[in-house]
Amino acid sequence: FTEIPAWHPAVDRVIPVAIRRWRKAPLRAWTSGEWRRFTRELLATRHDLTIDAQGLLKSALLTRYAATPVHGLDRASAREPLAARFYTHCHHVPGGRHAVERTRELFARALGYPLPTAPGSYGLERSRVLAGAPDQVAGTNPRPYLLFLHGTTWTTKHWPEAYWRRLLETATAAGWPVRLPWGNEAERARAERLAAGLAEVTVLPRLNLAGIAAQLAGARACVAVDTGLGHLAAALDVPTISLFGPTNPGFTGAWGARQIHLASDFPCAPCLGKTCAYQPSAADLQRFDRERDWPLCFTRVDADRVWQRLQPLLDESPA
Repeated sequence: FTEIPAWHPAVDRVIPVAIRRWRKAPLRAWTSGEWRRFTRELLATRHDLTIDAQGLLKSALLTRYAATPVHGLDRASAREPLAARFYTHCHHVPGGRHAVERTRELFARALGYPLPTAPGSYGLERSRVLAGAPDQVAGTNPRPYLLFLHGTTWTTKHWPEAYWRRLLETATAAGWPVRLPWGNEAERARAERLAAGLAEVTVLPRLNLAGIAAQLAGARACVAVDTGLGHLAAALDVPTISLFGPTNPGFTGAWGARQIHLASDFPCAPCLGKTCAYQPSAADLQRFDRERDWPLCFTRVDADRVWQRLQPLLDESPA
C-alpha cells in the first residue's frame, strides 16, 4: 500500500518500511543494506516533528531514528502501552471509537489545531491514482459496472462462495455487469469459479494497486469483505457495502460517505478470530450446510440482504 499516500497532494515523500520481512530475516535486512538505506533516508530531511499514529511498539521503535520531537498516544490510549515510552509528547485520545476518528484527534492535538467537526475527506487526487494505472484500465468505461472485492486475509473473513455466486446472478440478471479483481492465484481461481457461465461477469487481469484503484474509481458501487481494498473504495468515495462476520466495523470498518456496513449478529460475532471455533448445534446442522454456509456467522448476512441494501446505492446518481 505504499503507493496510496503519494496520491494525496500534500504528501511530499513516502518512505517504505518492510517491518514484517525484516523481522523474519533481520540479518539479511542488515547485510543487504536495506535497513541502512531506510535510516539514511529518514534522516536526510530535517522534520519539525514526528507523529506515530499506530501506537504499536514496532512503529514507536522506528521513531527513534527520526531525530525530532515525537508525538503519540499515551499509555491509556495506545494499543500497546509500552509504545508511549518512546514519545516525547503523549496525548490522551479516548478509545471506543473508530480508528479514523481517533487518528484525526491525535493529529489535531499534536499539531495544535481545533478538532474538525465535519465528516472530512480523504483528499486523494484521482489524476494521481490513474497516472499509475495500466493503459487498458485507466480510460473511461462505456457501461456502468459493479466491482466485487472477494479477497481478504483471514479465512474467517471470507464470505461463502455460494453467497457471492447468488449475488452475481442477481446483479447480472438486473442488468449490472460485474468485475472481479484478484491479487494471487487462490483469488484468481475463486474469481474464475464465481464467474463460470455468467457472461456479464469479468475476471480482470492481474493489476497493480493503481490499476485496481482505477477500477474502483470507475465503479458505480462496490461490495467488499473486510479488506484493505474496501478502505480504498471509501477513500475514493465509491458507494460500498462491506461485509463483516468475525470482525467489528465499529472500530475499523471502511470510513466515509456512502459506506454501509453489514455486520453479523450471530451469537459469537464479532469473535475477532482468525480461525472459527464455533461448534454448530444440531439445529444449525439441520438449517445450514457446513460446507456451503461456513463460517456460519455470515448466514446473517446473506446475498438477498446484501442486494436489498445495494439497490438504493445503484439508484443514486453517480458522484
